[in-house]
Amino acid sequence: MKLQALLPLVTYPDPVAPHVGSNATIVSAQLEAELHALAVNADIPPVSNALSKFLLNTPELIREANARSRRNGEDILRVVTDEAMSAGVKLVTDRTATSLPLLGDLAANRARYFDFVLIGWEAANESTHTLAEDVIFGSGRPVILLPELVQPAAFDHVAIAWDGSRVAARAVADAAPLLRKASRITVLTVTDEKDLPEDDPGARLAVGLRERGLPAEAHAVLSGGGDVAVTLQENAVQRSAGLLVMGGYGHTRVRDFILGGATDGILRDLRLPILISH
Repeated sequence: MKLQALLPLVTYPDPVAPHVGSNATIVSAQLEAELHALAVNADIPPVSNALSKFLLNTPELIREANARSRRNGEDILRVVTDEAMSAGVKLVTDRTATSLPLLGDLAANRARYFDFVLIGWEAANESTHTLAEDVIFGSGRPVILLPELVQPAAFDHVAIAWDGSRVAARAVADAAPLLRKASRITVLTVTDEKDLPEDDPGARLAVGLRERGLPAEAHAVLSGGGDVAVTLQENAVQRSAGLLVMGGYGHTRVRDFILGGATDGILRDLRLPILISH
């Protein structure tokens, strides 16, 4: 069965940068997946005639904002098309539009029909942060976050952030297609951050993976009271992992995000490609 990956593209107010298309095609080639690029455009409704009398040029400003969003969408879709052609990745492009508060919800709903979701994360683009949160917690599908300053390397070495929890187990299951292709798997367990369900859950997972024929080894790491997200990412990078797999802690209710510490840290400071599942 051929995998399918969705690439939702923010077009308003700040469009994603062109490198998102390049990174997504690199990962799609590694997944041997068909890439579906979706421009999620803004559709700002017109204000009422009564209100527009008090707001100078409001109808024209709204028309220009909607047109700018569509132009941004077409620009990034052209970039993705060129990158996919160069990489030999099969590509399907599409466009959709909705009101600003529902952009992330629309992307999350579309994502439910795909095996993976690829999201380009940019530190200075809050729209990409919001999109990532909406899709992670609303789609039920695994999301691979792609940082702006790191070109994805081969996912030959995959690190797993493991604490024995339900969401961590879900992430490992969702990452199975990637784990089966990896030549090395490192299970990372932070042992000084919270109570764990057993003495060495990382070692237990590594044994289970090896029994399935996967090349896994476990490492206990210490945060030293620092940021758990930084600890996990730094250990993954130091060990030359190309991808970190982790569970997403938290939930969302009408844009009120309550995130676990590691999840919040990842979404604030992304240092390598991360597959995150909720």
